[in-house]
Formats: sequence, C-alpha cells, structure tokens
Amino acid sequence: MSKKQSEHYVNNKDFLDALVEYKKKILEAEENGSPRPQITNYIGECFLKIATHLSYRPNFVNYIFREDMICDGIENCIQYVDRFNPEKSTNPFAYFTQIIYYAFLRRIQKEKKQLDIKNKILEKTGYDQVFVNDNTVDNSNYSDYNSIKDAVYSKLRGMGSNNL
Repeated sequence: MSKKQSEHYVNNKDFLDALVEYKKKILEAEENGSPRPQITNYIGECFLKIATHLSYRPNFVNYIFREDMICDGIENCIQYVDRFNPEKSTNPFAYFTQIIYYAFLRRIQKEKKQLDIKNKILEKTGYDQVFVNDNTVDNSNYSDYNSIKDAVYSKLRGMGSNNL
C-alpha cells in the first residue's frame, strides 16, 4: 500500500479492538465511581481520518465550510462513541461514517438557512446594491436594485455575446 493511501486508511479490525478496549475502561470507571476516561488518540485519529476522507467526496468537496463539517462529524462521533455496540456490529468504520455523513448534512442545512436569512435581510434593507460592481454601472442614477440589474444586463447585451 502506498504512503498516500495509508494517510487516510483506517484499519477496521484495529479500530474495533481500540473501541472494545475503550468500552472496558468505561465499565471499569463506572464500577469504581471514577470519572469517565477520555477517548484514546488512536480512536480520535480514526474519527479525524474518516471525516476528512469523507469530506473529499464529490457531494461535499466544494463547500467553503468543509472544516466546520469535519468538526461537527468528529464532535458527533465523540458524543455517540458509547452507543457503538461491538456485540451487534463488528464494523465501527461504517457506524461512524454514517454518523459523520449525517453531521455533514445537518451542517449544510444550517448554512443554507443562514444564507437565506442573510439574503432576506439584504433584500429588505436594500443593501444588496452594495454588491454591484461599480466599474460596470454608474449606480448613482438608480434608486432600486431592479433598475441596476436591468442596466447591467442591457450593457452586457450591448457588448455582444462574444464578451459574456
């Protein structure tokens, strides 16, 4: 296996063994009344590798908030690490990939809502005129956004289709 492939590779058997060992530590801590142990570095690295590699899929790669998606995925994995039951499944890679996948979808929905809110605020306040390129149109003569938009389109039509 090449070095580049091993960078994001998670060995499912080793990952399962680490999770079983972690579960044992949790049970011991509960019996002794001591605080819950932290997840191991290896388990954390596995979460990071799974989330990072999943973010390179074509349906996630072009979002500007990809790092936030990865962070949300890792956070959800840590939150639900106790719910993985090795007796029911021996595939922790698939379990945590699903958790990360749905965390990505939730982040995308949140960002879309925020973008819609921002656009509505800009429309209601009239500040959307600020985003028109001043070099294209002299916007001092126009009072509303539609007039500016019409002027831009007419100027582009006047340039011809070769310049579009």
